[in-house]
Amino acid sequence: MSYQVRSLRADEWPRAKALRLEALRDPVASIAFMETYGSAAAQPDAFWQERAERSAEGASGAQQIIAEGPDGEWVGTVTVLMEEAGTTDWAGMPVERLQGHLVGVYVQPGHRGIGLTEVLFDAGLEWAWAQGAERVRLLVHEDNARALRAYRKAGFTETGVTTTLGPDKGERELELALDRPESDF
Repeated sequence: MSYQVRSLRADEWPRAKALRLEALRDPVASIAFMETYGSAAAQPDAFWQERAERSAEGASGAQQIIAEGPDGEWVGTVTVLMEEAGTTDWAGMPVERLQGHLVGVYVQPGHRGIGLTEVLFDAGLEWAWAQGAERVRLLVHEDNARALRAYRKAGFTETGVTTTLGPDKGERELELALDRPESDF
């Protein structure tokens, strides 16, 4: 695989913005992301600059990992948010131990099915473990079969925790998690 997988640099915010907007145009974006293309596109540049700074190389609270294709095009991304024990996460769920939370997972359609998601996850997990995370988790819509398959293939398992996010309270998000390997303690 001739892809470069690395952390975002803060000055790359325009490319991060473009990739996020592309992800929000994906056919399953409405169940995969907690924002719409319209709301994201309306954000000023300062929003995107601050977002990139908070998750760029060297940041400790979050890290955005990008995959760059052989031609230099950004073709995938994942962001890891660190969540402190004893707090409540962005979705209102209690956080019981130091953990990473994978969000914003996206790989362009032409680059899916080749293992790029696993490579992005490996980089995100490595970063989270280096921050002291005891586990890494993610939330996925119960109807997002493609994402569920990819997450299970990467080693994530369902925890039994579910939540509702968004306007339709009849739709569930499933929590999947991966505990830190004993050898990493």
